[in-house]
Amino acid sequence: MTRLPDPTCTHPIVLPDGTPHLGTVFLANVAAHPRMEVGAYTYASDFDPPADWVGRLAPYLFPFSQERLTIGKFCQIAHGVRFLTSSANHAMQGLSCYPFAIFDETARAGFQPDHRDTVIGHDVWLGHGAQVLPGARIGHGAIIGAGAVVRGTIPPYAIVTGTPGKVDRFRFDPETITRLLDLAWWDWPDDKINANLDAIQSGKFEDLAR
Repeated sequence: MTRLPDPTCTHPIVLPDGTPHLGTVFLANVAAHPRMEVGAYTYASDFDPPADWVGRLAPYLFPFSQERLTIGKFCQIAHGVRFLTSSANHAMQGLSCYPFAIFDETARAGFQPDHRDTVIGHDVWLGHGAQVLPGARIGHGAIIGAGAVVRGTIPPYAIVTGTPGKVDRFRFDPETITRLLDLAWWDWPDDKINANLDAIQSGKFEDLAR
């Protein structure tokens, strides 16, 4: 019977020879960053495992950044996904976008043209090479297709593909989406999730609702 893995471990996948798969981590256990919050069971994978997972996934999120990156529980982050947070943006209201202030010690302190947070909901799947742009807000249960470039607000349980990313379709009908959001199974205690894993994996909402 399938059960949840230990949420406190770093490498949740064990290979047939008994060794941990170093290319997959529970991100919350390796993401010690003052501007980033990650929920339990969210994992990231990379074919070239980095020493610094936050630096790989969110290269513009610095300890002194003014924005936050929040990623919910049970998210699935594939190889090549990048979160381009607001610190990456340049000012655009002037005649030039050149960031003169960052090269001037007297002007650099506090200089950041864009302060928007990036928020990823629970149970979001981000496919191979997807890019999430500054200020994006991705709803619970959404799927971001491989190579998609996402900005703005993505509704819950939407499937987004393309560049720029657009909603291709929804995973479920509106009534089921509303009921899933009300149910919020990702907030259940682990023992309740374990008891209902078959229903969660089945795709049959009524089995889970019971």
